[in-house]
Amino acid sequence: MEEETLTLTALLKAAAAAHPSRRAIAVHGKIDLTHADLDALVDAAASRLAAGTDGVRPGQTVALCFPNTVELVVMFLAVIRARGVAAPLNPAYTQEEFEFYLSDSEARLLVTNAEGNAAAQAAAAKLGLVHAATTTLLDPAGPLHLDLASLPSQSQSQEEEEAEKKENEASDVALFLHTSGTTSRPKGVPLTQRNLAASVRNIRAVYRFVETDATVVTLPLFHVHGLLCALLSSLAAGAAVTLPAGGRFSASTFWADMRAAGATWYTAVPTIHQIILDRHASKPEEAQAHRPPLRFVRSCSASLAPVILERLESALGAPVLEAYAMTEASHMMTSNPLPQDGPQKPGSVGRPAGRMELAVLDTDGNEVPAGSPGEVCVRGANVTAGYKANPAANAEAFAHGWFHTGDIGVRDPEDDEGLGYLRLVGRIKELVNRGGEKISPIEVDSVLLSHPDVAQAVAFGVPDDKYGEEIHCAVIPRDGVEMREEEVLAFCRRNLAAFKVPKKVYIADDLPKTATGKIQRRIVSQHFFVPPAAAAAKA
Repeated sequence: MEEETLTLTALLKAAAAAHPSRRAIAVHGKIDLTHADLDALVDAAASRLAAGTDGVRPGQTVALCFPNTVELVVMFLAVIRARGVAAPLNPAYTQEEFEFYLSDSEARLLVTNAEGNAAAQAAAAKLGLVHAATTTLLDPAGPLHLDLASLPSQSQSQEEEEAEKKENEASDVALFLHTSGTTSRPKGVPLTQRNLAASVRNIRAVYRFVETDATVVTLPLFHVHGLLCALLSSLAAGAAVTLPAGGRFSASTFWADMRAAGATWYTAVPTIHQIILDRHASKPEEAQAHRPPLRFVRSCSASLAPVILERLESALGAPVLEAYAMTEASHMMTSNPLPQDGPQKPGSVGRPAGRMELAVLDTDGNEVPAGSPGEVCVRGANVTAGYKANPAANAEAFAHGWFHTGDIGVRDPEDDEGLGYLRLVGRIKELVNRGGEKISPIEVDSVLLSHPDVAQAVAFGVPDDKYGEEIHCAVIPRDGVEMREEEVLAFCRRNLAAFKVPKKVYIADDLPKTATGKIQRRIVSQHFFVPPAAAAAKA
């Protein structure tokens, strides 16, 4: 299939035709759908969405607000099959947040499960959007069907029927997401069928997914990590995906779900890996009883400290492959390879995935030599054509013919095979400039996490009258460990240059995280750091 005409829908249809009787989606003890079952459900739901004069038309956005359930999977695929634009939203948003995301995506319909979502529905009502609910019914004649209640059903004209039958095109916008907004208001990211298909193809190639693979979803499907890697790449390979019964990751059921699924791999953010490690340490018999043989474990969406990678590999008996991804690239940009495809380099996020192009550039758009830092830039069929209605951001992000990630990286100077291993130094806007000395918070994180009594840690910059910026950090001790600030500082002094040693350590029980489990330094800084003026006012 030519890259220019490649669509995600075609990839999924081909997988369903090739592997109709293999498991596609399961919820342990509740639902078990084959690829043929799923394909039929999606077709039926797509026809229902597109039916009537008030049906979804090509290019119209449908907002989806669900936990990680089969209904979300079916409705997401149905929307894009109907040539609509799927906009999955975090069910935990406030009404105000829903109003922003519904408005910014120009959604014309909100779909939830039967239980609904009060905040989302209130936002939709305020904006004048139709709300439809899906009702799931187990049918003796078939495993499952969905009823879309509250959606107007009317007869179609011949013109509308013909439009519904038209196949998806590569240029159709299929998915609309927002950046996480670490430094500014979230930006809208439209991703086409071509973008998603190219990303799925790259992911499948790197990890060699086949129909005998299976995984358990640990991440929310309103985010590209879980959606593109765990779900869509599996389905496109004819492989199987299990969703947690509670609609979200649970450490207490994870290994039992993995065993029941016959899982061969899983992907997660470092925070979840740490939870799995802690559970393994406290209940080793649980993992030993339920853990299936794994081909590999994948980590993405945040930096994984080498010491955590080593602990994971030791505990799980499988290679841990760190990858690098962004929403704007339909998820994956680089990854460490499987053992049979090349060496793994701890501390590196690997090499370009599939047909991705990657360069490390200076501020003038020139490629810097291997071993020198510069901005990581990418291009390829999986990269968005641009942010929605944001010409200023697009001019900055797509300068010199590349998409600029905003990350500082270094290409491996020892790579004489041209494999292009990449090491990330940090975000351009997160590097701490302490009196002219640039400090990478990732480096400080890695040192902190190498302390045997530290469970989680994050370093971040704060304003400073003398140096402009200083580095602070927050750490969570392991269970049952008493830890003092001076102990952490002494450890840092032994392992870091003096100017990189944090000025202040916050000993914490928890760290603020995003809905996907990522730790954003800006948010952590706001949570712990009190500016001197504010502190004086409180005194």
